[in-house]
Amino acid sequence: MRIGLLGGSFNPPHEAHREISLTALRRLGLDQVWWLVSPANPLKDAAKLPSLEARVEAARNMARHPRIEVTGFTGGSAYTIDVLTELKRRFPAVSFVWLMGADNLAEFHRWRAWEKIFALQPIAVLDRPGYRLKARASRAAQRFAPYQVDETDAGGLAGLVPPAWTILTHPLSGLSSTALRAKTATKANAGNSSKKKTN
Repeated sequence: MRIGLLGGSFNPPHEAHREISLTALRRLGLDQVWWLVSPANPLKDAAKLPSLEARVEAARNMARHPRIEVTGFTGGSAYTIDVLTELKRRFPAVSFVWLMGADNLAEFHRWRAWEKIFALQPIAVLDRPGYRLKARASRAAQRFAPYQVDETDAGGLAGLVPPAWTILTHPLSGLSSTALRAKTATKANAGNSSKKKTN
């Protein structure tokens, strides 16, 4: 089995998550993509984060594909290195590929044990609007530049011995969870203002 792992808070999940998952299935020759909905992001404020159960349910409603599995599996930790280590322990026969957006690669050096993640399993970075150059110039990309696989050879990435990584270009979507949350908040504020005026 070749399985792509897409982790994140999915707050909220959106069509771009689905699109990059379908791209990964096709371009990397994967059997499945697992969405790993995290309880919290150690690099972000989790104070107003909806419950894990609510986000898993929303992600399942968004995924709508027989080869995309949604789970709240954490391996008992909010840190990616711990989750990946536990998954490899539980499923030693599976070839995993970590999937992430180019925005994450740009700040990947801030993640706990980021160099160990590169050494643990192959990584596919999916292009994001405004991050192509930042990702390629990032500390992580420079550190592991000798191990980058051209995207024309990405179909074999899952079978490579890490470190091995690639950047996949694909139709870009301007959707982001941050933008969607801001839009929802703006609508809520506008609605509250209208109620105050009519009261």
